[in-house]
Order: sequence, then structure tokens, then C-alpha cells
Amino acid sequence: MVITLTGSNDFLRKIALQKIKADFVKNHGDFGLENIHSGEVELGRLLESVASLPFLAQRRMIILDDPSSNKLLGEKIEQFLDAIANTTDLIMVERKFDKRLTLYKVLKKRTDYREYLDLDEHGLARWLSMEATQRGGELNSSDAHYLIQRAGSNQMGLSNELDKLLSYEPTISKGTIDLLIEPLPQSSVFHLLDAAFAGNHKKALELYDDQRNQQVEPQAIMGMLAWQLHVIAVVKFNEKEGADIIAKEAKLNPYVVRKTLNLTRNLSQKAVKELVSRALALDVSLKTENIDADDAVQHFLLTI
Repeated sequence: MVITLTGSNDFLRKIALQKIKADFVKNHGDFGLENIHSGEVELGRLLESVASLPFLAQRRMIILDDPSSNKLLGEKIEQFLDAIANTTDLIMVERKFDKRLTLYKVLKKRTDYREYLDLDEHGLARWLSMEATQRGGELNSSDAHYLIQRAGSNQMGLSNELDKLLSYEPTISKGTIDLLIEPLPQSSVFHLLDAAFAGNHKKALELYDDQRNQQVEPQAIMGMLAWQLHVIAVVKFNEKEGADIIAKEAKLNPYVVRKTLNLTRNLSQKAVKELVSRALALDVSLKTENIDADDAVQHFLLTI
């Protein structure tokens, strides 16, 4: 058995590996389990490892991390796979393969290739609700979406936050999320821009003050605004391509792209260009002139 585990979803990839290892240990014990980092071992030693017969065990399982880090292994991957003993299970783990290389093409063709991709917001919300139930708690769909908006879309991070919330109160509510979960700066900046675009100046200033109360400097807030405006520009000028293609080509999280598509629906390309130009001018002023940074950034937000 040769399995390849890959994909940008670190959480699902980790869970899959844990299950494979647990099943092996249950059936064969842990004596035959071995972890190898590809970049730290020469090809000859790797060939010897996969070809060796088990000692004091019926089967062996080798977890081979980061095969792309061993250039010679990539070049000789066909020979390497041919050398695997019938009594050896090989699990190859790589976050992202270069799909132009032989290594990827051979593993895709000759192994049980399992790719774990990031979930979109709706998928994450469904997973959070089901996971809360499995862990003995309750989280409705609306509050699951709110948790994602506050804590971000990293599934491993959300799993940790879910544990925190459930240990406090089995029934998770918006109130407990506000109490226990610190909003990510980028998430807060997105909502800050959303409020500014909607003309909700009071909400925009409240969110700005929240950032300042967390000791985030105006220059740092401006830096996050600039990043968000970059995403807005990328999405707006490619909106006809659709969220999945934009995310793939621009190397952005699909969840971020979908949120930004909603944000830019009523913005023209001309307006986006002007905003980016103004943000650049303000960023230069903050770095080169003696101005009140808070006043300057707040004025920028209020005149969007």
C-alpha cells in the first residue's frame, strides 16, 4: 500500500495521517512504524528502508515527509516505488507538489493520491456544527459563520477555538464567541472596510478604535488595509473568472476571495483604482512626513 497525502488543508491532512497510523498500530503494533524526513536521508538509505523486511513484526509502515525536498528521490521516483517490499506500507506526506515535476505525475498515477483542500465558508460552517455535536456540544449554523468571520478560515485554528468554547459552555453562542475568541486583525480590517464602504462611519471608527486598543499602530492598520485593498483590486479586475480560478491564480484563500467578491459588488474598477492610489499616497506620507497617523488613517476611512 502506497498512499500520498497532500493539499493545503493542514488539519484534514493531519487527521487523515493520524487515522492511518492508528489503524496500523491497532493491527500490527507500533514496532514497525517509522518516520523519515526525505531531505535528511540519502536516496540509497531510503531505498534500503522501503526494501527491508520487517523485524519482529508482520508489516512495516514508513511515513515519508516532504519527498520534494530530496531532488534525487524525485528524479528516481519510479525506481523507488518499484523497490518497496510487499510487507511495507509507505505514506508520503507533502503539503504542495510542483505539478510540473515527474515526482507529482508519478505519485498521482501510481499511488493512492489523496488531496485535502481548504473548505469554503459554508463547508467550514457545516463542519464546525457537526464537529461541535461530535464533541458533545452544540453550535448552530449562524454562530458557526460568525465564528469563522471572527477567527478566520484556518481549520486547525478553528478546531482549537472550538475546544476552547466547548470547555466553557457546551452550547456555543455569539456571546461566548465574543467573550472567548479574539478577532484576527485581518478579519477586523475586512469588517472595518466593509463598514466604511457601507457608509457606516460610526461602526468603522469603533472597529478602528478596537485595533488601537489592542496596541495595533496606525501604520500597521494601514499596512493591513493596503493588503486588503490589493485583494480587492485583484478580485474586482478578475471577477468574471469566478472565485475558484481567482483564488488559484492569485494564490489566495477561496474563502477570502468569496468574501471580497461580495464586498466589491457595488464598486467600480475606477473606484478601486482611486482607492489603491490614495492608500499608496497615504502610506508614503506616513513613512516620510510628520503627520498625525491616527487622524490620517481615520480620514482615509471616512472618505472612502
